[in-house]
Amino acid sequence: MGGPPDAGPDTGAAVERVAVTPAAADLIRSLREAHGPLMFHQSGGCCDGSAPMCYPAGEFRTGASDVLLQSLQVDGVPEPVPFWMSASQYERWRHTHLTVDVVPGRGSGFSLEAPEGVRFLIRSRLLT
Repeated sequence: MGGPPDAGPDTGAAVERVAVTPAAADLIRSLREAHGPLMFHQSGGCCDGSAPMCYPAGEFRTGASDVLLQSLQVDGVPEPVPFWMSASQYERWRHTHLTVDVVPGRGSGFSLEAPEGVRFLIRSRLLT
């Protein structure tokens, strides 16, 4: 299931599935400077397990049980930032557009932003 997302109905172009807020882009740039190339993974867990986790690229191993939703282009980051989701979560959210945002507070887990006093958060809406 690791293939590309569905194509748009009229243009044949890939549907934008993930965007970032300006605050998230700022944090991604800062984390990229400190840790090198990055990646995101969104699992299907509950609580903080359902928050997007940011890792150094390759630090989280993806496989057949993951879907690459999009490679994010963030101004000031020299390479795309892949955004992966567990296949089971993708089945539930396949018709959803995600926006990565940042909120105050400390999530648990191993996401790179945890020591910064903020955490990534997903805001969602139906694809249009």
